[in-house]
Amino acid sequence: MRIAVMEFPPFLFAGLRQFLAGIILSGYLLLIRKAQFPPLSRLAGHAFAGFLMITLGNGLVSWAEVYVPSGVAAIICSFMPVWVTLINLTINRSELPNGLIMLGVFVGLGGIIMVFNEHLVDFVNAQYQLGIAFVFIASLAWAIGSMIIKRSGEKTNPFFNAGLQMIFGGIGCFILSLIFDDLGAVQWTTTTLISLSYLVLVGSVSAFAMYVYALTKLPITIASLYSYVNPLVAVLLGWIALDEMLNPQIGIAIMVTVLGIYLVNRGYQLKSQKVMELSKMKS
Repeated sequence: MRIAVMEFPPFLFAGLRQFLAGIILSGYLLLIRKAQFPPLSRLAGHAFAGFLMITLGNGLVSWAEVYVPSGVAAIICSFMPVWVTLINLTINRSELPNGLIMLGVFVGLGGIIMVFNEHLVDFVNAQYQLGIAFVFIASLAWAIGSMIIKRSGEKTNPFFNAGLQMIFGGIGCFILSLIFDDLGAVQWTTTTLISLSYLVLVGSVSAFAMYVYALTKLPITIASLYSYVNPLVAVLLGWIALDEMLNPQIGIAIMVTVLGIYLVNRGYQLKSQKVMELSKMKS
């Protein structure tokens, strides 16, 4: 994403990425897999989820990547499990986290901060403040959108739902592009096409669809842990493609992040065991 938006209008790029991914995924399911189209009564819900997660969640990050270092964006986006935990502590108490889950969330966040620690000073850089604010809004919007999808109890095909959300969200990005982008800066380069192809097929058709599916099967905090994995993948890709730094300190930070992910999963295992034990006692 960082590579692409440095030479292509960010909202337009996000719109193309998500709209094309939505068309590919929905078209495949509708024409090849003969999937049933979701009820028309649910389209407004998918449009709202797409607005939160794609238009705001992805579009604002795409725009901010032009103005803030990618490490800053990675740290802020990794707050997603924190937002989810806070939401679970307030309005979604059906997934009330225990102490081990909360510890794991903050250990994982600490690992991400360790990975990108050289960017902490950027948070007080005045020229990055607007971009930082937009990424925080994007992260929170993604968390709220995830919660809405999780609580909707949607029984239709989650992959089709993801396709529709990407289409609606992509349209929202096109609207923002007309308002904020310099459309005269559009230039189709090999780099742009490679980045677009990768993000359409891997970042959206595959990853976003899998995330929406995961929301239907897993506690939302576990599903949100993708935001701890994504930066680690980005670090490895940066090392391979951009010759970025990869040293023992980053290796330790990655292990800390993985520990946080393990603690969250272990916390849910213990919570599930406790529920089963209480159920047996009652019966």
